[in-house]
Amino acid sequence: MACPRDLAAGSGILHGIAPPVAIAVVSWNTRELLRACLASVADSVAAGRAEVCVVDNGSSDGSPGVVRSEFPWAELVEPASNLGFGAAVNLAASRTSSEWIAPSNADVALESGALEALLAAGSRDPGIGVVAPRLVRPDGSTEQSAFPFPSAGVFLGAGLGRMRPANPDRPREIDWGVGAFLLVRRAAFDQAGGFDERQWMYAEDLDLGWRLKQAGWATRYEPRALVDHENAASTKQLFGPELAPHWQRSTYGFLARRRGAAYAWAIALLNLSGALPRYLRAIYRAARDPDRYAAERGAYGRWVLVHVGALRRRATLESFR
Repeated sequence: MACPRDLAAGSGILHGIAPPVAIAVVSWNTRELLRACLASVADSVAAGRAEVCVVDNGSSDGSPGVVRSEFPWAELVEPASNLGFGAAVNLAASRTSSEWIAPSNADVALESGALEALLAAGSRDPGIGVVAPRLVRPDGSTEQSAFPFPSAGVFLGAGLGRMRPANPDRPREIDWGVGAFLLVRRAAFDQAGGFDERQWMYAEDLDLGWRLKQAGWATRYEPRALVDHENAASTKQLFGPELAPHWQRSTYGFLARRRGAAYAWAIALLNLSGALPRYLRAIYRAARDPDRYAAERGAYGRWVLVHVGALRRRATLESFR
């Protein structure tokens, strides 16, 4: 098997036939945010640094019309069904030939210089397979978007309150970055086979980061690349405002596929040992003061159900997506 640096060196021939970056924007009913996203990369397209492919997963809010009328330089692809995020990016990747591919939500907007900063960080080491930007919330704060791979130690540390977020101002190598926007080296993406399309929504970025790490590629966090993020604008329409349990369920599917069902069960039991006492305490509080604690009881109850739901046979776990 070729090493990451050998693969990266061979990919340079693409410079003469395509812009360095193909931005794969996945859209679903976020018309105004999609408009802002495309406007934020227009200068990069005009400068020849990027091309854009928008895969619209069946929007009913007029998003495709906005692309056609206002951004004719973006290729618009409208599949017959909602492909989910990873499959949509794979489709866009198959239609482009750039050295880098940038999976992107439609709810992001690149700040000035962000793409250049990502490219500069990636060019410093041909072993870097992914560069993750700093994601910025609407209030201007930094969204946590760089994570370690899930493990017993990570979940135990989080449950005991011993996990402190890393300094968001420090560039560093990380395990994986949130897929709202990433810069992925084409050679690495192709070697990994792109996104695993079994991860329909959530944990597809985690899964890709895991497979790239196994293949020897590094993921780099670059805080000087600022990307504004209206978090989960599409998925809140599907799942409501509380999204973390859905992400955790998909993570159990990832764990079963990549680490085995026994490992997923062990993590579920560990998480359950932390969530169940909190749920029981919330039940007690809600019984005494329902107006104040009923919402907390419901939230912890949903977490308990997610962890209990992961104690199933392997085939069921692997269907979590």
